Amino acid sequence: MRRADRLMNLIRHLRDGHLHRASDLAEAMKVSLRTIYRDMETLAKSGVPIVGERGTGYRVTAAITLPPLNLSMAELEALHVGLAAMREAQDPDLAAAASSLASKLDGVLPELNAPKSLAVYPFADAARGFQHLPKIRSAIRARQKLLINMGGRDRTVRPLQLDYWGRLWTCIVWCDTTRKFDELRIDQIASLRILPSLFVEEDGKRLEDYQSGRARKDETTVAPDHQP
Repeated sequence: MRRADRLMNLIRHLRDGHLHRASDLAEAMKVSLRTIYRDMETLAKSGVPIVGERGTGYRVTAAITLPPLNLSMAELEALHVGLAAMREAQDPDLAAAASSLASKLDGVLPELNAPKSLAVYPFADAARGFQHLPKIRSAIRARQKLLINMGGRDRTVRPLQLDYWGRLWTCIVWCDTTRKFDELRIDQIASLRILPSLFVEEDGKRLEDYQSGRARKDETTVAPDHQP
């Protein structure tokens, strides 16, 4: 398994909010404890809001706190998207202001184990997905299908929910092509087009079905709260 894929799988394991022992994560990923420790450090540096350390376990928090402001994940993602967009603006004043604000934030975020810069390895190209966000949000609201190309392959999907994990955007979809749920990394989408066809909620293809499936899986993998 590629390291980037393993890191994405680790996020999926941690997203339930429970404390996960490093030994259990290592067994699930089929890697060594040392590899898990390195992966946790990489995810934290990438902006994923992870708390925990060796000997106690790890979990993903719901928000990041910036003194004297308490920012929700929705507010934080809006801030990051705005800064990334403005840094690419044609207006040099806006671009300079966005860079200045990003630098000021970088001066605070390291105290909270957050990253310096808007994206670092292994998700350094996460900003590439920003161009797709408006269309995906629009399709979710209107319940329109999307034709996406990833890895040279076209897929027709029903977008259900956008998620944000510290600079990394994902979209939960029901894929009409593979006939199953998937969680797509937005930065890996090469092209995207909204299709005119609408979709209606069907049993087994709804966001609630995905979430209930995740909950059942999490119940079978929640680790007891003791030392690794």
